[in-house]
Amino acid sequence: MSAAVGGAEFHGFRGAAQLPRSRMLGRPLRVAPPPATPSGGAGGPSAASIRAVSAPLKKDASEVKRSKVEIIKEKSNFLRYPLNEELVSEAPNINDNAVQLIKFHGSYQQTDRDVRGQKNYSFMLRTKNPCGKVPNQLYLAMDTLADEFGIGTLRLTTRQTFQLHGVIKKNLKTVIGTVIKNMGSTLGACGDLNRNVLAPAAPYVRKDILFAQETAENIAVLLTPQSGAYYDLWVDGEKIMSAEEPPEVTKARDDNTHGTNFPDSPEPIYGTQYLPRKFKIAVTVAGDNSVDILTNDIGVVVVSDSEGEPAGFNIYVGGGMGRTHRVETTFPRLADPLGYVPKEDILYAIKAIVVTQRENGRRDDRRYSRMKYLIDRWGIDKFRAEVEKYYGKKFEDSHPLPQWQFNSYLGWQEQGDGKLFYGVHIDNGRVGGQAKKTLREIIEKYNLDVSITPNQNLILCGINQAWKDPITAALAQAGLLDPKDVDPLNLTSMACPALPLCPLAQTEAERGILPILKRIRTVFDKVGIKDHESVVVRITGCPNGCARPYMAEVGFVGDGPNSYQIWLGGTPNQSTLAESFMNKVKLQDIEKVLEPLFSYWNSARQDGESFGTFTCRTGFDKLKEVVDKWGESASAT
Repeated sequence: MSAAVGGAEFHGFRGAAQLPRSRMLGRPLRVAPPPATPSGGAGGPSAASIRAVSAPLKKDASEVKRSKVEIIKEKSNFLRYPLNEELVSEAPNINDNAVQLIKFHGSYQQTDRDVRGQKNYSFMLRTKNPCGKVPNQLYLAMDTLADEFGIGTLRLTTRQTFQLHGVIKKNLKTVIGTVIKNMGSTLGACGDLNRNVLAPAAPYVRKDILFAQETAENIAVLLTPQSGAYYDLWVDGEKIMSAEEPPEVTKARDDNTHGTNFPDSPEPIYGTQYLPRKFKIAVTVAGDNSVDILTNDIGVVVVSDSEGEPAGFNIYVGGGMGRTHRVETTFPRLADPLGYVPKEDILYAIKAIVVTQRENGRRDDRRYSRMKYLIDRWGIDKFRAEVEKYYGKKFEDSHPLPQWQFNSYLGWQEQGDGKLFYGVHIDNGRVGGQAKKTLREIIEKYNLDVSITPNQNLILCGINQAWKDPITAALAQAGLLDPKDVDPLNLTSMACPALPLCPLAQTEAERGILPILKRIRTVFDKVGIKDHESVVVRITGCPNGCARPYMAEVGFVGDGPNSYQIWLGGTPNQSTLAESFMNKVKLQDIEKVLEPLFSYWNSARQDGESFGTFTCRTGFDKLKEVVDKWGESASAT
C-alpha cells in the first residue's frame, strides 16, 4: 500500500510482503545479501570461505573471484605503484588505479560539478587526528594551507578530522609534506583500512576520558600502515615522528601467537591487500555517545571499577551506515555487543577483530565488504567464536552501562585542571571568512591546542581564566555565537559536503541544510512548537551516510536532483536506527510531509517525548494516515 504526496512515493517500514520491523535490536529484520560468486562457477568457494589472498593460510587464491580494487592493491607494492608515476606526470589528474591508491594516502580526486563542459580536477585531502586532537602548530599549518593551496576554507568532519578541498595535483606533495612536518598525517584517512579513531573530544582531566583518548590513540598507531610508502611518496622517505611508539603497541602488533600476522611482511597486519573495505573504530566512556558509538565497525567503551579506575572495555561490533538506493540487501546497521575485555587486552582484542574481517570479509563485491555484512550473515555468536581464535581467550560478558547521552561539549566549561575550554559551534563544520580569520588569531595569540568533535564543531583547549572575556568578545564579533544564542536545530544538525565536489552526491547537503533548518523552524512556529525545542536533523547527498543520517530523528538522504529520501525514528542520544519513511520527496515539498508530522507530534506526544521516540511508538502506518489526511485537507481548501 502506498500513497503519493507531492509526487513522492510513501512507504511503510518494509511493505506488506517484507519482514516486520524489529525494534528489540534497534534495526529491522532484512533480506540477506546475495552470496559471493565463485570465479569457477558452481562448486567454487562459498562467501564464507573467501579470504584475503595474502592470508597466512590461503591455499589457492585463483579460485576466489575478487574485485578490481583487490587486484590493484595486491600489485601496488604496498600502495606505491602506479601512484608514484602518476604524481609526476604532466596531466592534471591521475589514472583509475592511482585513484584507488591515493585514498590510502588520505586523498580523493574530485572535479567541480558546478563547472559544465570540462573536467576541472582537484584533490580533497583528509587528515587523521585520533580523538580529534589538533596541536597548535598543525592547526595553524592547516589554516595557511587552506589559503595558499585550497579554496580558502577548512572543513571539520564527522570523524574529527580536517578536509582540505581544491588542492591541484602539482601541489599535493607540498601540502601533504607540510602536514607531516607539522605534527599531522593524512595516512589512512581514507581507503580500505582503519580510518580515524573517534573519542570524546572534550579535554576533561578525568581518568576515564583520558584513558579513552589514550586507548584511541594507541589503536590508531596499532593499525597504521607500516610499509613506509607514505613517507617515500610525500617526504622522500624521511619518516618524521612526533613521538616514540608506545612499547605496548609495538608488542601487540608484533605478536603472532595466534596466527594473526604475515611473517616478514612490510604490513604484518594488513598484508598486500589490506582490508576488504573501510574500517571505523570509536572509543568512549560509559554514557557518552558524542561519537555515535553504535555506527562503527568496532565500538569500545571504557568500564571503570567502583573506585573510578578504568578496568576494561565493553566492545561492540558490526555497525555501519552505508547503503545503496533500491538495493534492499544493503542497509545501515547498529553494532552488536561482543563482550568485555580487561584493559591490558584491548589491543589484542582489536587486532583479532580486524584480522577476522581481513580473513572473512567479502572481496568480490564491494557493496557487501563491510564487516557489518559478515556479522549479519554469520550471526554474532559465530563471529565471536572466530574472533576468539585470534584473540586466544574467551570474551567475558558485557558489563552493564548507563543510558547513552549525546554530549556536544559546546560553550564554556571547566577542564578540571584550573583551565577552561570553549566549544565553538561551526555550522556544518565549514570554517571560512571572518570566522576562520578570528579563530586563527585566537589560537595563535593564546597558543591554544584544539579538538574537533564528531558533530563538526571546534573546541579551544587550555584557556586561562583571564582570557575568557576577550576570547568571548572576539568570537561574537566574528559571528561565532554563544551556543545559547544558536537555534537548537543547528546545534545538533550535520551535513556532508556533497555538491559540488563529491562525485557520489545526487543532490545538495551542506549547501542546502541551513535553508532547510530555517524551513523546519518556520513549521515549528506554525504548529506551536516552542523555540527551545528541536529535533536531530542530518542530511547527506547520497546513501553512503557520511553524516550518519540513519541515526537522525529526521534524516534527509539524497535520491535525485533536489530530491530526498526521508528517514524517521532515530533518537536524540543516537541509540536507535531510523527507517526509510518516504522516497523522492522534492525539496519544494518537504513541508507537505513535515508539517503534518510535527503538528501531530506536538498534539499527541507524551510528556518530554522526543520526535524520534514518538514516531517509533506511533508507527509508520498511523503517520502515513496523518500525512494523507493533511494532504487531502490541503487539496480541499
